[in-house]
Amino acid sequence: MIVLGLTGSIGMGKSTAAAMLRRLGCPVHDSDATVHRLYAKGGAAVGPIGRAFPGVVRDGAVDRQLLSAEVMGNAPALKRLEAIVHPLVGQARDRFLRHAAASGAKVAVLDVPLLFETGGQAHCDRVAVVSAPHSLQRARVLARPGMSPGKLDAILRRQMPDAEKRRRADFIVPTGLGRALTLRRLAGIVTLLSGQRGRVWPPRPRPSSIRRAR
Repeated sequence: MIVLGLTGSIGMGKSTAAAMLRRLGCPVHDSDATVHRLYAKGGAAVGPIGRAFPGVVRDGAVDRQLLSAEVMGNAPALKRLEAIVHPLVGQARDRFLRHAAASGAKVAVLDVPLLFETGGQAHCDRVAVVSAPHSLQRARVLARPGMSPGKLDAILRRQMPDAEKRRRADFIVPTGLGRALTLRRLAGIVTLLSGQRGRVWPPRPRPSSIRRAR
């Protein structure tokens, strides 16, 4: 099974591309949706985050605005949060990949907005980056409720530049020239990868683990 990473900066059309990949028969793991479940009432991250950041849990769920205020511009706090959340997201990712492999999927997709920024490409055989012209990106994002130019600029400062993502990608998926072209590009990628053997799943045992098993 090939593990395809899907990423792209805000407003580049990643959600649309993920929906198209599902239509093409690929199981897709949405890391943002996973985080939302972890923060929701009963989520596995609620307790640890509440202990690490007193006051950010309200009515049994993590208040994302309060949490954002705690970590924004505070590198040590952000590292504490990542140390809690990233392992839980990784566990969910691995459960998804096990299920996808057991179901016979040829290509499984990891939809991760900050894939390169968090080193998530290490869990992928190939990476596809969605991209659109800068003017279209800004127009898309600024049309969202509650968004402002200042907020968008702050988000973009946290993200790797689109040009660098495209440089690192195995595939570039255009999303600014119509949905038909985007779908054709994705279909071509899926067809190409479906006949290949993956290297990242299942995970290979580490040498130290092999020695201990002996």
